Amino acid sequence: MNDPRIQKLAEVLIHYSTKLKAGENILIEAGDVPEELVQALIRTAADAGAKPYVWVRQGRTSREWLLHSSEEQLKLTGELELQWMKKMDAYVGVRGGFNISEMSDVPQDKKELYQKHVLKPVHFEERVKRTRWVVLRYPSPSFAQQAGMSSDAFEDFFFDVCTMDFEKMSKAMVPLQELMEKTDRVHIKGPGTDLRFSIKDIPVIACAGDHNIPDGEVFTAPVRDSVEGTVAYNAQTIYQGVAFSDVGLRLEKGKIVEATADKTEQLNKILDSDEGARYVGEFSLGFHPYITKPMLDILFDEKIAGSFHFTPGQAYEEADNGNQSTVHWDMVCIQTSEQGGGEIYFDGELIRKDGRFVPNILQGLNPENLK
Repeated sequence: MNDPRIQKLAEVLIHYSTKLKAGENILIEAGDVPEELVQALIRTAADAGAKPYVWVRQGRTSREWLLHSSEEQLKLTGELELQWMKKMDAYVGVRGGFNISEMSDVPQDKKELYQKHVLKPVHFEERVKRTRWVVLRYPSPSFAQQAGMSSDAFEDFFFDVCTMDFEKMSKAMVPLQELMEKTDRVHIKGPGTDLRFSIKDIPVIACAGDHNIPDGEVFTAPVRDSVEGTVAYNAQTIYQGVAFSDVGLRLEKGKIVEATADKTEQLNKILDSDEGARYVGEFSLGFHPYITKPMLDILFDEKIAGSFHFTPGQAYEEADNGNQSTVHWDMVCIQTSEQGGGEIYFDGELIRKDGRFVPNILQGLNPENLK
């Protein structure tokens, strides 16, 4: 029997997130997810008068294919997938119960070729810039294990998170967006963190379920060469199937000049992928009221209430600081009192302390006011 929450989620994705219209093409990319969700998405899109198309992928198969793919194959794959994507008006990408470390033993050069020939042209350049898109990860026993929860408890948590009142969140984040648009200097303080930079004249984007599910962030980018200081990330992060802990960065004139972690050598190899990987392409504040701890999935972790992320690599076109890279690595620092606290200042004014917004105009973003 189908879970009615699956249909509710499909309606959020089709009607709210992608705002699908009759006659439009939508690509549904599903990886290791239940057929019931894919069917619900197809049905809901068709009921809206749109034309759904489907890509189905499996994590283990994708790994095996990548291991045995040449650069010539990756180039052709990118060219073919790009032609598909250019025909789409909207996109829903759903990942399911795969092994998050599936790609951990794929050689780094293969991953970089995939990023260069497939991920960047098809997704960063075409899908992100030219379609109405939304991505999410579906619950599974392995995902529940990452979150430290039972499967049943995690399913309840997932649907609470992903079908919350995003319209209410959208209204509550307007004052933060407007304040950031007026801000020049940002100063972030916390354990191991003393970071200063400018966000002057960089666009500010409020996110309430129109690109990511779950959602709950307002992001911009630092002026590329303005970043000075240190940042210590206290949430574990995963990149290309490899988990990293205790990541610390030191920046001078915008460039990461020192990077350490539990896997320092691997960290620096990724940051050496190209020039832009050692500069920062995004700064964002997260505030989803139901997400309170990391679970090694960036779609959730970057929205943790009381967190910020500071992202080495590619800047988004909507909030472009000019940084270009094949890397876009969201690294998260949680500033709640339970995680050691911290402060964020905009032009000398205290905006958030220990993960809670301080000015009256921003109180609506504190967890008790969003639930």
